[in-house]
Amino acid sequence: MADELFSGLNPAQRRAVEAVDGPVLVLAGPGSGKTRVLTHRIAYLIREVGVDPFSILAVTFTNKAAREMRERLDVLIGSDAQALTAGTFHSLCARFLRRDIIHLGRERDFAIYDSDDQERLMRRVLKELNLDEKKNPPRAIHARISSAKNELVSPAEYARLNRTYFDEIVVRCYERYQQLLRESNALDFDDLLVEMVHVFQQHPEVLARYQNRYAYLLVDEYQDTNRVQYTLIKMLAGERRNLFAVGDDDQSVYGWRGADIRNILQFEQDYPDSQVILLEQNYRSTQAILDTAQALIAGGGKKKHLKKLWTENGAGTQVSLHEGYDQSEEASFVADEISRLVAGGDYSYGDFAVMYRINAQSRALEEALIGRGVRYVIVGGTRFYERKEIKDVLAYVRLAYNPYDSVSLGRVLNWPGRGIGDRSEAELLRWAAELGVPVFEALRELEDLDRKGAAAPADQAGLKAPSAAAPLPFTLRVRNSLLGFLAIIDQFIAARATMPLVELIDLILGRLDVRETLLKEHGPDEAEDRWSNVQELRNVAAEYVNMPLEAQLPTYLEEIALVAEVDKVDGKADAVTCITLHQAKGLEYPVVFLVGLEEGLLPHSRSSDDRDKVEEERRLLYVGMTRARQRLYLCYAFRRVSYGRTSMSTVTRFLSDIPKELIRQPKKRGAASPQASMFTGRGGYGGSSPRGPSPSPSAGTRPQRAPAPTEVSFFAGQRVRHATFGEGVVMSSRLVEGDEEVTVSFADKERRLLASFARLEKV
Repeated sequence: MADELFSGLNPAQRRAVEAVDGPVLVLAGPGSGKTRVLTHRIAYLIREVGVDPFSILAVTFTNKAAREMRERLDVLIGSDAQALTAGTFHSLCARFLRRDIIHLGRERDFAIYDSDDQERLMRRVLKELNLDEKKNPPRAIHARISSAKNELVSPAEYARLNRTYFDEIVVRCYERYQQLLRESNALDFDDLLVEMVHVFQQHPEVLARYQNRYAYLLVDEYQDTNRVQYTLIKMLAGERRNLFAVGDDDQSVYGWRGADIRNILQFEQDYPDSQVILLEQNYRSTQAILDTAQALIAGGGKKKHLKKLWTENGAGTQVSLHEGYDQSEEASFVADEISRLVAGGDYSYGDFAVMYRINAQSRALEEALIGRGVRYVIVGGTRFYERKEIKDVLAYVRLAYNPYDSVSLGRVLNWPGRGIGDRSEAELLRWAAELGVPVFEALRELEDLDRKGAAAPADQAGLKAPSAAAPLPFTLRVRNSLLGFLAIIDQFIAARATMPLVELIDLILGRLDVRETLLKEHGPDEAEDRWSNVQELRNVAAEYVNMPLEAQLPTYLEEIALVAEVDKVDGKADAVTCITLHQAKGLEYPVVFLVGLEEGLLPHSRSSDDRDKVEEERRLLYVGMTRARQRLYLCYAFRRVSYGRTSMSTVTRFLSDIPKELIRQPKKRGAASPQASMFTGRGGYGGSSPRGPSPSPSAGTRPQRAPAPTEVSFFAGQRVRHATFGEGVVMSSRLVEGDEEVTVSFADKERRLLASFARLEKV
């Protein structure tokens, strides 16, 4: 068996597989076979070391990765793989909390709110607090709350830390948002992890149970962990410290959603006795692609562990750089080149991916691909589970499981239409708040009052009730509609205990006459498409038929809630994939086009004043480059229309770090092109130094940098003004690498700026 496990492994991979006890950090370059290492190490632990698979926990970042791991293990070790615990952080914590959330005084049948549910709940919070949505966007406030949760900052702690008026608003929303989640017996994605940490912190005996069970812990994509994930891992590793972490600091690109690159950079500080193993042999790309990508990433500065990627795939085709006059010509080049390569017979449409920084860039690409009859798919469109008809039907399924789910209840209170308008819904919410009960409980209270036909008696549970002389709330028509809705939910609740999942969904579809409802709302053609989607939802439910009856509904809802967008990418479709760089992580294609390689897009304008964010943008470009197996095209436009205005573009500063000889040079537009003069720098391509300001579009040479400062010119407490962010207060200032780094608290957030970029005005 040992020979079979080691077959095809290179020396570094084998060393990683055989590293059994103690902390191990595997720095795996792109395409270096990290999934193979993870699966073979698990198989080695079970078959050669004799570890019980029941005591192994493997954490991945996508369901797709978890499925791939299990499929490979099924081949390697057969049925033993079934005893292994594997999944994403969120799916694992959801599973653990179904058992242990009772230690926090919560119910096990909690709902999991997705991003749409979270935004709906935040809108309700803003209404309750009389806050203007335009001045206080729900997504922006929720993003602050999410960031706080990722840092394990509670509402009370956030209140102590707040420094601005906006922070005060966030605190109020954070407190009420959490109250409504608890009232709805619901958790959002962040809560799944945070509440698991709370269980471990407040109940050491529960943590000890998990530590005793999981003797070996494997974590993929370690560079993308945030603080709460890092905390969970460290707690689970415990005193055994058998932590096997796999990642790549050069591919850390999710800082905007809380990932902390320091977790992987400081691994050796956390575990001084750790082994560090570098996987440098690449099995995906050609050497031409690897050399170009490595030149790019090396421009980010010195690293403790510098990987030198190499491959046996051969030199390959030189990386191509292309300049389009505008985004339309850039897109036309992409579409024409795809058509040319497909016509040559060596590629099919499914072999191509076009990657960009932001979704808005896909419009010009779609027009060009359609114009040439090229099949394509846009990753990031409306996901299946976000379609209205799917969300509506699922809301009833969720209410059958957890009737206190206020977001689902509010979503379908008047679907199908039953005469309950916005005013009636607002009155129901107000009345529930007056009673001090969840909305479902308020409906139950209304039922009792209607049955008695009199004013409400004192509530047996001590809840506030209307005065003895108070009339029945709502008009008779609205009251009957609300009670009719309650009767439907009660029917579904009763059915869930005895019906298999598929039969429950059939009951819901029939009781609500969903097909007829869709026909009334959308007309024959669109209604049929939507009905087909609903039928697909039923087909998914049929996959759970072999599970125990009591497990079908909760497992179904949990897995639907945790589906990630990247899990839906169809790698078998014969169509060009159009996808953002962030979504493309973990994927690979024979031919890749990277478009929009310009200042303001990559690096994005939001990142240009922050050194750390600029370097994350560099890593994002590196990720895109290393998705390509055989051919890589780098594209930018001479001019671009943005927000209705046309302006000259500046090619991204990152290309200045790539030696000229590594890239096939673009056709120059002549002396009139501001880009033409940019291909004479020492690097050959970039419009600016990665540490210097971008050149003026009309400049023919790179501007000279000002002399490095010898002392700081800003001090804590000083008021300053930024052209984009407005006025702020300096929190600190220090000299860093020949520049002054100024930390400023603005109205919306705290930012770290470089004085040479930011041009701060002293107020």
